[in-house]
Amino acid sequence: MSSPLLDDSVGELQSQVESLRKRIEELEAENAKLSSRLSCCCCHQRVSPTKDISRSVVGTKGEIIKANGKKSSKVKGGSMLDLMNFPKRYVALRVTYFGQRYYGFASEAQQEPTVESELFKALEKTRLSIGDKRQAHYSRCGRTDKGVSSVGQVIALFLRSSLRDDSITNDREIDYVGVLNRVLPEDIRVTGWCPVTDGFSARFSCLSREYKYFFWRNNLDTVSMKLACDKLVGEHDFRNFCKMDAVNVHNYRRHISSFTLSSCDRSYKGNELWAFHIKGSAFLWHQVRCMVAVLFMIGQGIESPNVIDALLDTEKTPRKPQYIMAPEVPLVLQSCQFEGLNFLCSSDAWKALHLHLENAARDFELRAAICNEALHKIFPKDHVIPDLTSLSNGTKRKPPSHIPLMQRPTEPSYDERQAKFKSNQEARGLPS
Repeated sequence: MSSPLLDDSVGELQSQVESLRKRIEELEAENAKLSSRLSCCCCHQRVSPTKDISRSVVGTKGEIIKANGKKSSKVKGGSMLDLMNFPKRYVALRVTYFGQRYYGFASEAQQEPTVESELFKALEKTRLSIGDKRQAHYSRCGRTDKGVSSVGQVIALFLRSSLRDDSITNDREIDYVGVLNRVLPEDIRVTGWCPVTDGFSARFSCLSREYKYFFWRNNLDTVSMKLACDKLVGEHDFRNFCKMDAVNVHNYRRHISSFTLSSCDRSYKGNELWAFHIKGSAFLWHQVRCMVAVLFMIGQGIESPNVIDALLDTEKTPRKPQYIMAPEVPLVLQSCQFEGLNFLCSSDAWKALHLHLENAARDFELRAAICNEALHKIFPKDHVIPDLTSLSNGTKRKPPSHIPLMQRPTEPSYDERQAKFKSNQEARGLPS
């Protein structure tokens, strides 16, 4: 005979099971109804790359700017443009920038801003980029340091395109130069674009790079400096003219095709502005600034041009003498040469670029005029400049003594750096 209490429990459980079964049937019916409604709905589908949309970019306020320059409604949440569905094109961009306020070109730098990070912000803002750097097959020609400028840097990556087949001409392509320059900072400008093949690399396809280093002549012996420049031309081991990275760089031989210096036909109070012109296939880390530093010592007469021969002889001089590099601000990456690249720029973008650089040049002239006004106001023509080489008691201050380069303390050699790196890796249980 069953207990009344047990009968009540079984009955309650059966009631709960029946209630759950009914709820499941209701949910299944609701799910079928929603699925039926969803199958008739097109709002979840991605926008196909129609002609008008694919030839448009996104402006600074989120509005769509079409190829004809007209603006339409804003993009909400970025869902309207699924960039991976648009036509894309592998493109080389030529970039000019003034590097004084940037921590170098590459975004891998430990500090911001960098030129590269600003470029990618602009690419993202205009919806031109296709994925991240890896997806875009991104490459750069040169990796300039903090403070260094360029008028001919080149990068390559996939960008969104308005072209669907090879029969459509480039003049109907997105105006990459004009679009990017509208959102880039004032000290960065894209100056041209060129379609390239998928196998192109801005770094490894480059035939040569050319740098320019500006300096005031003062009393430098330019004849001795020219003689020293000639010694640097050709293929040499430049490990004593760079900042050595023994972990990642194992070949320090580089070829310099030309190394000259000449007047820039500009002067300030009788002091001429000159520049070094250095052209080579590739350069080591800080190589140009190290070479210029030694050339300045030769120009000052405190080193002989023969010191170049000694530093290039890495068997006799395996360790770099310690010396300070030349300042970074006067250095400019002037151009990067490639075979068959002809950079394009629309007439409107070209006019805007020309006007922008002219205005920048005028702005710098104004700043120079203000500095000169301060000089004339604070230090009148009859002002006597004190002799800074004399001490308060009238005796002459001794000029700082120069220690010849070949007698200075040296940095570790490549082999010593490698041995230390391998030892540290082994101590940490890592492969060397």
